[in-house]
Amino acid sequence: MCLYSHPQIEPATEKNHLGSVKKQTMQIVSDGDSPKRATNIIYRWLIFKQTPIILIEIIRICTAVNGYTLKPKQGDKVMANSASLLSQQDKERYNTINKENIDFIMERNNSINRWVIADMLRRTSYHFPDKSALVFNDIIRTYSELENECNQVANALLDLGVKKYDRVAILAHNTHHHLLTWMGSAKTGAIYLAVNYLLGGDDIAYCINHSESKIFIVEDSLYPQVKDVLNKMPSVKSLIWSNQGEGREAADNFIDFDKWYSSYPATAPDVILRIEDPAQMTYTSGTESLPKGVIISNQSLIAEYMGCIIDGKYDSSDININALPIYHCAQRDVFMNPIFWLGGTNIFMGPNIGLILQNIAKYRATMFFAPPTVWIGMLRHPDFDKYDLSSLVKCYYGASIMPREILRELLEKFPKAGVYNYYGQTELAPYHTILKAEDAMSKIGSAGMGGLHMESRIEDNDGNAVTEIDLPGEICGRGPHVMTMYFKEPDKTEEAMKGGWFHSGDLGVLDSDRYITVVDRKKDMIKTGGENVASREVEEAVYLHPDVEEVAVVGISHPKWVEAVAAVIKLKAGRTTSEEEMMAHCKAKLSSFKIPKKIIFVDELPKTPTGKILKRNMRESYRDIF
Repeated sequence: MCLYSHPQIEPATEKNHLGSVKKQTMQIVSDGDSPKRATNIIYRWLIFKQTPIILIEIIRICTAVNGYTLKPKQGDKVMANSASLLSQQDKERYNTINKENIDFIMERNNSINRWVIADMLRRTSYHFPDKSALVFNDIIRTYSELENECNQVANALLDLGVKKYDRVAILAHNTHHHLLTWMGSAKTGAIYLAVNYLLGGDDIAYCINHSESKIFIVEDSLYPQVKDVLNKMPSVKSLIWSNQGEGREAADNFIDFDKWYSSYPATAPDVILRIEDPAQMTYTSGTESLPKGVIISNQSLIAEYMGCIIDGKYDSSDININALPIYHCAQRDVFMNPIFWLGGTNIFMGPNIGLILQNIAKYRATMFFAPPTVWIGMLRHPDFDKYDLSSLVKCYYGASIMPREILRELLEKFPKAGVYNYYGQTELAPYHTILKAEDAMSKIGSAGMGGLHMESRIEDNDGNAVTEIDLPGEICGRGPHVMTMYFKEPDKTEEAMKGGWFHSGDLGVLDSDRYITVVDRKKDMIKTGGENVASREVEEAVYLHPDVEEVAVVGISHPKWVEAVAAVIKLKAGRTTSEEEMMAHCKAKLSSFKIPKKIIFVDELPKTPTGKILKRNMRESYRDIF
């Protein structure tokens, strides 16, 4: 029997009435439970209620009646600030300021003065207890309901043996269970890991094994991707089944999510949490190599949320459509979590463009984020003019560079909306710079300046700051958003942090106002015939052709030029054009050495789930084209 679900412990006892608890203690013992078991059941329930007066009374009753005393389970801790008195030695700590004494005092009062993600929903529910926090299909939760459920999940995780810093992994879409897992993990001090649901089984197993995840939660609709590799995950001790994809019964060896957590108390567990503690592990998209496990702390996330709220002009009246996957840090930590922090409403759905348009109109959404590829799909959708989208007053993009022509079209189609560009990477929690709405037209194509809590600079190959206008260098940043480390990758962590700045791997230039324009990824710079060609410059020229919907420019090995410029193009629906015509268009727009040596027409460009174009795949696919 679960230690927290004894049949005699009624919900009414959560009011902590001393007389009621006394009565239950005697009732459990008289019903035939062993006194030792009864006392431990009650102890385990009481430590979550943080009620030392009642706890002391239960100890007195059980000792007097049965001759037994309560023995805490290993790892249990009664609240130090209320359940124990200061020793004389501890009192002396208040007379000397040093790290040891400050740590003692901070831990003693941890639940009172800490600033951590775990307390986010509780504080928001204080301000907006009955406001809708989450809408997921037919599931609607207020802030107070969501806080209670996340506490239940946290207590359920602790009972599975989860300890601080353990990894809790989930493979799921944007669902209610996914959110409960994230916030429940935070409340235990565990590290939440959301796995990319478009990965294959072996790649998922890599993430689980590399992270040494202890708990693995799998959505029913995604089970086929992992069923054949579950036996290759030795660190996983418990498998939990979420039925919020297709409503299917749990597979063998899985615990049903709702049955698992629903009987646990809705009170926050007593765990010491610090702002520097890691809270998330996110794997990089791996567009160039094996993904790296990025460890992000409470500090990084909170600083980033505050920056988003202020720089992006969020407020508590916002209704946010979450259509991009929340396993990715952009949707989760630039939009979903800051909106929860403020008290807005988050709508969960999948990345269906027609449904995005429908839900913006249905819920009168005020804000929406998507990479350029999704905005392009929305603008081209046959139902675009069918819906009233006038409530959308904040449009955000990021994850890749927005073509200038598409940005102009977006501004025309949403004349009342502010358009914001977030630029960053997983390692920065994830936003680094922002181009605010007031600069969207005057600085078109720019990534803006460092966010509220970030500094940015351009570096040359020797690590020196570049201050000249339009001189390319690597984009670097520093500030509280920056990751803690790459897990198990000390050398790569040191390389990224060299010289006191985080190095992005992106190339950028400064303008006269110190705004940054992203020129390219370092690895996407094409070296052809002794000349450097920025793939983005060629892409911008190709986008000026009226028949082009999407383009990616890559360097392909060439026997004469070492690398040759190749343009991979997706045309707009119903449009046709020839390679010769496209080549002539490029000749009119570009210097001769920048003109593509090859034009390739495709139905779709390969992308990550968040819309990043996979140039690595294209370089591999077309390596023998010349």
